Amino acid sequence: MRFLDQPPRFLFFTGKGGVGKTSLACAGAVRLADAGRRVLLVSTDPASNVGQVFGQEIGNALVPIAAVPGLTALEIDPEAAAGAYRERIVGPVRGVLPDDVVRGIEEQLSGACTTEIAAFDEFTGLLTDQALLADFEHIVFDTAPTGHTIRLLQLPGAWSGFLESSDNGASCLGPLAGLDKQRRKYRAAVDALADPARTRLVLVARAQASTLREVARTHEELAALGLGRQYLVVNGVLPDTEAGADPLAAAIAAREADALAALPAALAALPCDRVALKPYNLVGLPSLRALLAGESGEAAPPAPAPAAADGLPRLAALVDDIAAAGHGLVMLMGKGGVGKTTLAAAVAVEFARRGLAVHLTTSDPAAHLAETLEGSLDALTVSRIDPHAETERYRAEVLATRGGDLDEQGRALLEEDLRSPCTEEIAVFQAFSRIIREAGRSFVVMDTAPTGHTLLLLDAAGAYHREMVRHMDKSGVAHYTTPMMQLRDPARTRVLIVTLAETTPVLEAARLQHDLRRAGIEPWAWIINNSLAAAQPASPLLARRAAAELAQIDTVRREHARRLALVPLQAVEPVGVDRLAALAAD
Repeated sequence: MRFLDQPPRFLFFTGKGGVGKTSLACAGAVRLADAGRRVLLVSTDPASNVGQVFGQEIGNALVPIAAVPGLTALEIDPEAAAGAYRERIVGPVRGVLPDDVVRGIEEQLSGACTTEIAAFDEFTGLLTDQALLADFEHIVFDTAPTGHTIRLLQLPGAWSGFLESSDNGASCLGPLAGLDKQRRKYRAAVDALADPARTRLVLVARAQASTLREVARTHEELAALGLGRQYLVVNGVLPDTEAGADPLAAAIAAREADALAALPAALAALPCDRVALKPYNLVGLPSLRALLAGESGEAAPPAPAPAAADGLPRLAALVDDIAAAGHGLVMLMGKGGVGKTTLAAAVAVEFARRGLAVHLTTSDPAAHLAETLEGSLDALTVSRIDPHAETERYRAEVLATRGGDLDEQGRALLEEDLRSPCTEEIAVFQAFSRIIREAGRSFVVMDTAPTGHTLLLLDAAGAYHREMVRHMDKSGVAHYTTPMMQLRDPARTRVLIVTLAETTPVLEAARLQHDLRRAGIEPWAWIINNSLAAAQPASPLLARRAAAELAQIDTVRREHARRLALVPLQAVEPVGVDRLAALAAD
């Protein structure tokens, strides 16, 4: 594997949830230790199974792995780190600032940006602690900081006091408000990340066009910041040997081959490894060692009977229940790569085929949606919101209103804060809000919706919802509905959370649901998309993976979802009105 050739001291594995970066990080650490190196493996996965993999308890302390001489492990709990981090920032201002200001700061510190910076705060000690570095030849990190976090840490001063003086509810900047004393340590850590002699970034992806496009964006963003030593690993590639007797396996293999043949130019120049899909969960040292050796890792038992998820409804059942209302807002939410756009289009097409007026709106690239629909229906209206244009408009507005009184450093910090993911979510949601009103008389199906954290930011500091309420109260209007009020009304809005039947995507969906509930929004149903268990493949490898899905499906059914629908993995891409309708039809 080229990503382990002549490895530097630090190796960072990064990628979307569910692509296998934790397994690759563990397997890479084991291989280095087996070669006689002293290795520290650091995980920040909230559902870390490192202890299960190695058969021993691991926590927030250095623990030698008994079965692998030379390997030590550490699990950083990002949520606990973020909680401690929030308290260090908010604690000193409790009782000093008004309660509503403190609540606003706490919400600003509840998002993904804070969690990431808090975890990176833990990383810095490992990157700069000379005594620790003397003990280990390599430190392998599962999950690397994003370009947004690194840019924030590269900025000069003006950190202290910025948060308290800003009434902009869309800020993810909060964690930096108390980091002035940390500046030297952060600068040393960022320098280490940018030094190719010390650091290598391993970009982990699957052989899927959407995933590869996202990894290409990550590559370009990090390379622009000077983090140029990058390697690509395409994980979970279906072996050609599985395609012979199973039409579904053959279709998957063909799609993966097409995606790899059309590899984005930004990735084509990188050193690249491909790792074959395994039929088993990567638990236990034999499996980990086999992952990078191209071996099976365990004796192959006879192929099981095709796994089935009996008794679970398909998407059509949810569509029937929603359609009975005659109108309303349907929001599909979930992490990237789970198929939200396809399912949103399928729901909208089925409404239109039933003669119901429906407006499908998305912030996904227009070409993607046009290619997905490949046609039109009389009752279907389609619109696209340009995230870039809306975000630029929003940034200009905030800089003009909030940044007018800031000095040069403060303005630079605000400009960086406005590059955060939350900024785009808020800008796009403001554009979506103009369309939401239509849901009172027809169906509006919304793809790519904001997270609960973003909605709380909008609601916490006088953003759209509060401003609208204040305006309506002054005007004497007795009855009014703001977007936030509509989102919180289960009779008007149905939120569908989309996920996959895999550990990490389910965990991410559960965190999204928790965020939404904090914002007063109760998800109406979950959709498990691209399910092998529902497709019942004949390929021995896929059949074993289908059987492994059943545990995750059961977890969703028992612990998370009030309603649940299962969408089988399709042998043919669901492109075009007819195929989309088939996903949601009886």
